[in-house]
Amino acid sequence: MASLIEVRDMLALQGRMEAAQLSVQLHTPQALVDAMLSRLEAMGKVVKISEDPDGCLSGSCKSCPEGKACLREWWALR
Repeated sequence: MASLIEVRDMLALQGRMEAAQLSVQLHTPQALVDAMLSRLEAMGKVVKISEDPDGCLSGSCKSCPEGKACLREWWALR
């Protein structure tokens, strides 16, 4: 299991990562990584970066059956 410091350190080393990538790298369940990222965000240590919906090539993300699954969320240090 990873700690808040390990999550922060991984983001410092990699620049920005998705929560799923952090989960794999740190061998920690995704739900725990999400909770730690939310806590770090509340502490002002990390920031969530969402891709602009204009990046969708087909323009049909709103009607996508996966519910905007093509839009990615990144995390980075503040």
